Amino acid sequence: MTEQHAAGPAPWSTAYSAYARRQYIADPALAERVAAASAAPWSRQAIAARCQALLDQAAGGDADEALRRALRRLRTEVFLVVMERDLSGAADLGEVTVAMTWLAEVAIETALARLEAELGATFGAPLAESDAAPLTLGVVGMGKLGGGELNVSSDIDLIFVYDEDGMTAGGTRRAIDNHDYFTRLARRLIGALAEHTADGYVFRVDTRLRPNGDSGPLVCSLAMLEEYFYVQGREWERYAWIKGRLVSEVSSAAGARLARNLGKVAGPFVYRRYLDYGAIDAIRALHAQIRQEAVRRANLRPDVADDVKLGRGGIREIEFSAQVLQLIRGGQDAGLRARPTLAVLAAARDRGLIGAEDMQVLADAYHFLRRVEHRLQYVEDAQTHAVPVDEAARERLAQAMSFADFGSFAAVLQQWRDRVERHFDATFSDKREAEAVAPADGAPGAAGDSDAATALATALWHQDLDEGNGDAQPETRLQALGYAQGGALVDRLRDSRAGRRYQALGGRARERFDALMVRALVQVASEAPPAARDATLTRFIDLLAAIGGRTAYLSLLTEFPAALARVLQVLGASSWGANYLVRHPQLLDELLDDESLTPCDPAAFQAGLRQRLARADGAEQQMDLLRHAHQAEVFRVLLRDLRGRVSVEAVGDELSALADAVLDVVVDVVWASLPKRHRDRPGFAIVAYGKLGGKELGYASDLDIIFLYDDPHPDAPDIYARFARRLVTWMTTATGAGVLFDIDLRLRPNGMAGLLVTDLEAFRTYQLREDGANVAWVWEHQAITRARFSAGDPLIGAAFEEVRRAVLGRTRDPSRLAGEIVAMREKVLAGHPNPSEEFDLKHDRGGMVDIEFIVQYLVLREAHARPALYANAGNIALLARLAEAGVVSPPLAAQVADAYRDYRARQHALRLDGRAARVPYARIASQAEAVRRLWQDVFGPERPATAG
Repeated sequence: MTEQHAAGPAPWSTAYSAYARRQYIADPALAERVAAASAAPWSRQAIAARCQALLDQAAGGDADEALRRALRRLRTEVFLVVMERDLSGAADLGEVTVAMTWLAEVAIETALARLEAELGATFGAPLAESDAAPLTLGVVGMGKLGGGELNVSSDIDLIFVYDEDGMTAGGTRRAIDNHDYFTRLARRLIGALAEHTADGYVFRVDTRLRPNGDSGPLVCSLAMLEEYFYVQGREWERYAWIKGRLVSEVSSAAGARLARNLGKVAGPFVYRRYLDYGAIDAIRALHAQIRQEAVRRANLRPDVADDVKLGRGGIREIEFSAQVLQLIRGGQDAGLRARPTLAVLAAARDRGLIGAEDMQVLADAYHFLRRVEHRLQYVEDAQTHAVPVDEAARERLAQAMSFADFGSFAAVLQQWRDRVERHFDATFSDKREAEAVAPADGAPGAAGDSDAATALATALWHQDLDEGNGDAQPETRLQALGYAQGGALVDRLRDSRAGRRYQALGGRARERFDALMVRALVQVASEAPPAARDATLTRFIDLLAAIGGRTAYLSLLTEFPAALARVLQVLGASSWGANYLVRHPQLLDELLDDESLTPCDPAAFQAGLRQRLARADGAEQQMDLLRHAHQAEVFRVLLRDLRGRVSVEAVGDELSALADAVLDVVVDVVWASLPKRHRDRPGFAIVAYGKLGGKELGYASDLDIIFLYDDPHPDAPDIYARFARRLVTWMTTATGAGVLFDIDLRLRPNGMAGLLVTDLEAFRTYQLREDGANVAWVWEHQAITRARFSAGDPLIGAAFEEVRRAVLGRTRDPSRLAGEIVAMREKVLAGHPNPSEEFDLKHDRGGMVDIEFIVQYLVLREAHARPALYANAGNIALLARLAEAGVVSPPLAAQVADAYRDYRARQHALRLDGRAARVPYARIASQAEAVRRLWQDVFGPERPATAG
């Protein structure tokens, strides 16, 4: 059975399927119709047209009987054509499952339309209580119907909903309440589809997924559904509703209204707004129940034990592997809310959540197993998933799968199931049992071996902290574990255990919290340097206090011990990183694997972010998405930084490029949010100054930016002023996800008194006028040495660069310029007094500000004659160019460049640890002296030198 058949009766299906043979015997003309229809795939239009033709043929008698006859004959023809094309190799899996899905949709829509018309004539249209708008019955397809991947002999899982309570308008009989009306309609629809007649049935209908199952009402209003979700909704129902969608007609006003409102009710129930690792436990439990049921059935029927759907490595394990990613991340990434299993896997691969090779294995296995499933069901049109034990049936199955014999087929089947099982076990295995807590090599805990340390930590957390336990000595136990400040830590631990959040935790969540605290007590003591242990554990207590109310985060750290180990590394290495993690706990997700150590590709980051924003539901979700995306990338830079995989200069470059990318996206998305726009993209640009302009952005840096526009529209000043205000709001508003950027707009023309956004021509005039009230100050020209186009319209960016080059290329009086810059330096110094005995790396004489002022002065003095100085290349590179041009001594320039590099590294490390950027003067004396010598060479005798 490997070659396409010739025209004529349907030999492929008759040779394989007893069901097909019975149908052709009962209706001799059927074979010819199937053969003709098998020449091309079914389309939804073709199925609908054939349905109408069969309805026309059946017309003239009882309307219900005619409907049932037409739908059943339609089902037979579609089933046989699909079988014929599948067995002959003409149809792939997608064609088969989509055709069956279309059949179900057409049958439901056709039956519902006729039954609604009939029932509406009797009782009148159902009307909404709130506004008297007509309502319709919503048929929600669950499972494979909802996913658009129905198998050939499947039940259809349906849930019936309607918008709101009210009364019908009244018809030939009295008005009734909407619930009664829709219940009658749903029952008649089920009968039209599921009751067996002489023509068979259309689909078996299962309604047990509705609220409260068989004990609940057949139909429910959206208000009832929402209350059920909120009060009683269980984790397995979230899983089921992933695929839920309206399969009834939604093009009418009533249908569209119902679709919108259903999405508002079901969406928040299925998809949490945070990363939901609690879903792993829920699906693990659901899978265990299904596995137990499969084993029970196998014990009852050992002849059908080999189940390709529910057995090990079966279809359900592939579906679970895909859908757990949706439950975990779908609340933050709408692109993961696809319904078909293969689409979910592809989306997960595109986001790096699953490797490309693993995704392909699961997709190929899914295709193979679903094809097997269909061949099992073709035989008798039965909902079976069990490989037969009868030898003849096995050989027919193997041939239908294009294998020479059952042995070769069974070997390949087992290979696919083994690969699925390995992937599933890797995803859902209880990693808490797979990994034991052990001290790192070379860093044993003070308590000795891991078991002893765990016993100490367990006793400390569960016994010693209890009030009134006079015999307990928690300080002694902490010191035995290897901590120094026993008393302070005991107070923190006791406060955590007695705190409101801990006391409010449910049983399972409290177990996780307890396990994490014990594990952290042991791991920090065994792996952190002795001097960092107390601080690391204190920061972990702060983190647990922040996430304790969100069981998903507790689940993440419990499920993934590697993530916990990385959390502790971050907490121990960086006070800033610890605080950032506490403020943005969703970043815990970035600690799961080494994908977080891959440098960001700004173009790919932008493209993915734009796609997610396009799918977001409203401005609030867009603002949160922007913040989460930016925070995740900043945290990835931090992780690579803490592991020594990126230099300080590279950190500045990467954070600056990331800010540029985010700003460019923000410009577009905010412009798109304006209610009235006169052009597709704004004639608007963001220009970066300061650290962002110099590509030296730090983790906590604010953005020094200005806004420029160039647009001939007569209302441009007002349009871009409103736009700029909205842009600032989008960036600086604190949402549930935090703040996107802190921004400083004081460098715009005329400072805080100036307009929020400046016309490009006005900016050019302001910067280049030689005299008058609008002349730019020297300090503004200093600032422009480090300015650059950041985001928005690149044409405006190019025009800004022309202005910048014109400013830098002006001839200046060196003496006057030096005097103004020295005076400005004195003001900066006076504004940053240093009362300590240590050297301030940035502001003290001989520090970073001196180097920056030297470079800025020389660029403004020399650029008109030396075009190489126009480039915004950073202080180190510009010092090298000045040395090459003979402006400064090359050896001294190299020393100062090294000093600047050393200062930045020291400042970076100190700020990461939450400390001021000050060091003992002796550590940097030679660097500070080199800077002072260069200052004296450039500006003349220096004011009295001090260490701070």
